[in-house]
Amino acid sequence: MADSSAQSSAVGKVSSRRVYSGKIISVDLDEVQFPDGTTGELEMVRHSGASAVAPLLGGGKEPQVVLLRQYRYAANGYIYEVPAGRLDPGESPESCASRELKEETGYSAAVFRKLTTIYTTPGFTDERIHIFVAEQLTPGKSAQERDEFLEVHPVALSEAVEMVSAGKIVDAKTCIALLLAELMLNSR
Repeated sequence: MADSSAQSSAVGKVSSRRVYSGKIISVDLDEVQFPDGTTGELEMVRHSGASAVAPLLGGGKEPQVVLLRQYRYAANGYIYEVPAGRLDPGESPESCASRELKEETGYSAAVFRKLTTIYTTPGFTDERIHIFVAEQLTPGKSAQERDEFLEVHPVALSEAVEMVSAGKIVDAKTCIALLLAELMLNSR
């Protein structure tokens, strides 16, 4: 068996050229060296990263999760999502989750638990989303951004998980957040 550590040390970016800079993303054309020693060019979408949070209302046997029914141009309509948003420069993932929860739903949480960090689409972007669960919620006033069109929809967590299984929730970060929140609660 070949020593993969010797091969992997030469793998990586050879050069990079920025071809687009936008408000949310940048696009680079990277020349990379692959594990077999060959090189090639890849388009890479650069993103600052984000946090998402599954906010749980009520403890006990059947908590509700606060979902958003949000208009998404790329999805050609409204989809269900958990609150989420981009990291500000220097902001911690937990602070971002707390900020987005408050802005989009009005809720504040006393407890945040990190569930996981995911790459959204590692074939072409470096975007990572840090996923949290929030508990011990306190209602308040939301402060949605001008381009956010959303409604707050609390539903039973078990119903939300069924919506994932039925294909009614199709947003990947939301699917993962809901399934891991349910797993966390079932393991208590």
